[in-house]
Amino acid sequence: MTAETVTFSRGTLQAPFGMLTVVASERGVRYITFEEDAHPKSYVGMHVVDDVSHPVVVETLKQLREYLEGSRTAFDVPLDLVGTEFQVEAWNALAKIPYAGTVSYAQQAASIGRPKATRAIGSANGRNPVVIVLPCHRVVGADGSLTGFGGGLHVKLWLLDLEKQVSAQSK
Repeated sequence: MTAETVTFSRGTLQAPFGMLTVVASERGVRYITFEEDAHPKSYVGMHVVDDVSHPVVVETLKQLREYLEGSRTAFDVPLDLVGTEFQVEAWNALAKIPYAGTVSYAQQAASIGRPKATRAIGSANGRNPVVIVLPCHRVVGADGSLTGFGGGLHVKLWLLDLEKQVSAQSK
């Protein structure tokens, strides 16, 4: 390893729908992935170690646990996003979708000033490196239908149902 090699720390959490893996650098969360991910993240060129004591991993796992238990509706963890300028813009737009709300791909595209980029938004969301924290599960088809999701549509439905239930209980 060279002096420039960045070490990434990894920790896991058993969710009701399968294992979630958090990978973080000193800058923030690089990946949160599903056990069965339609778009697996590549660790090529990354030095990844299992380290559940890394402060960003610890805090992210804590906040994910709270979210899955229904006691957290927003995340506050640093992110270490790597993608094209468009992808990062699309991913950041996901964080603005209200808890228990949904938007269409067209609405997300319009929110970043790219109303004709609906397909590109779908592609960027499919490569969202920080699932749940950047809630691509809240993006639906123009008719409100559940469409593609890296963790599977059953996970998307589970997450949306959780948020509806928590939101209804808090009213």
